[in-house]
Amino acid sequence: MATAQKKATVKETIYSWEGKDKAGKPVRGEMRAGGETIVSATLRRQGILVSKIKKKSFSSGKAITEKDIALFTRQLATMMKAGVPLLQSFDIVGKGHTNPSVSKLILDIRGDIETGTSMSQAFRKYPLYFDPLFCNLVGAGEQAGILEDLLTRLAIYKEKTVAIKAKIKGALFYPVSILAVAFIVTAVIMIWVVPAFKSVFTSFGADLPAPTLIVMNISDVCVKYWYVVFGVPVAAIYLFMQAWKRNLELQRTMDRLLLKAPIFGDIVRKATVARWTRTLATMFAAGVPLVESLDSVGGAAGNAVYLDATIKIQNEVSSGTSLTMAMQNTNVFPNMVTQMVSIGEESGALDAMLGKVADFYEEEVDEAVANISSLMEPFIMVILGVLIGGLVIAMYLPIFKLGNVVGG
Repeated sequence: MATAQKKATVKETIYSWEGKDKAGKPVRGEMRAGGETIVSATLRRQGILVSKIKKKSFSSGKAITEKDIALFTRQLATMMKAGVPLLQSFDIVGKGHTNPSVSKLILDIRGDIETGTSMSQAFRKYPLYFDPLFCNLVGAGEQAGILEDLLTRLAIYKEKTVAIKAKIKGALFYPVSILAVAFIVTAVIMIWVVPAFKSVFTSFGADLPAPTLIVMNISDVCVKYWYVVFGVPVAAIYLFMQAWKRNLELQRTMDRLLLKAPIFGDIVRKATVARWTRTLATMFAAGVPLVESLDSVGGAAGNAVYLDATIKIQNEVSSGTSLTMAMQNTNVFPNMVTQMVSIGEESGALDAMLGKVADFYEEEVDEAVANISSLMEPFIMVILGVLIGGLVIAMYLPIFKLGNVVGG
C-alpha cells in the first residue's frame, strides 16, 4: 500500500530521447514519465535501442496572460474540429507556443488528461488561468459530447473579453502616461532648471515679478524635499494598489466611483454590460441552467456593483421571478438591455438576444474609445501648454523686464 501511494505521487517530467529502431534507423522523440529508467524500459519494449535520454528543460518565459489563454482555446478548438485526437492537439499547441510558460502549462494539463483526469478537472488545477466559467463550460461540453462547439464558443468569448479590456486600458493609458510624463518634466524643471535661473537672477539686484518668485519658492521646496516629490506619488500608488487588492470594501467603493466618473464612467458601464451579457449568452447557449449560469456571470463582469446585482438577480430568478423583472429591479441595466432580454425570454431565444446586446455594447465601447482618444489629445495639449508654458514664461519674465530697462 505504501509503495503504491509513493508511486502515485511521483512527479512526471518530459524527456527527450534519441536511439535506433529495429531496422537501425535513427529515431527521436519525447515522452512524459516519472524517470529516465521508465523511459528506457518503455522504449526497449517498443524495440528501440536508446542512445540518449535527456530531461527537457523549460526556459522561464513571460507571464501567462488572458490573451495567451484565448489563443490556446482557439487553437485547441480548431484542432479538435479538424479531427485531431485530444492528446495530439495538446502536443501540437503546447510545443508550438512561443511562450515557454504557456507551453509548460499546456503540456502539464496534457499529462493530467493522459493519466485519466477529465479535461475540466485538469483545468481546475490551474484556477489562476482557468476561471470557474471556463471549467464549467468545458465540463458541460464533455458531458454533452459537444466539446468542440463549446471550445469554439469559449474562444469567441475569451477573444471578445480580451479585446474589450484592451480598449478600456488603451483609453486610460494615453492620458495617464501623458500626465505622468508632465509630472516628471515639471519636477525636473523645478529641481534642476529653475535653480540655475535663480543664480542668474540674484545678480540682477532688482525686484523679480510675482510669478517668478512663486515658481522659485516652489523650486526651493522641491530641491529641499526632492525625495518627497518623487517618493510620495510612487508610495501612494503602491500602497493604494496593495490596499485595493486586499480590501474588498475599497474595491466596491472604487467600482462605484468608476461607474460615476465623468467621461470614462460611461465607457466602463458599457464595457461591463457587454461582458455581463456576453458571459450569460455563452453559458446559456451551452445548456447551463439560468440560475447556475448566473454563478459565473457576476464575477466575469469585473465590477462589484454588477456582482451584487447578479446575486440579487439570481435569488429572485431562483424564487420564480422572470429574468427581465429581476434585472429591472436592480436599476443598473439600461432599458434597452431589459427590453431585449424580455423579447428573448418570450421568443425562447434568450442566448441570441443577449449576444446581440453584447455586440451592440462592444461597438458602443469601440466608438466611445475612438471619440475620447480624439478629444483627449487637444485637451492634454492644453494642460501641458499651460503647465510647461507657464513655468517657462515665469522664468523669462525677469529677462524681458531687464531687456526693457536696458532698452529704455
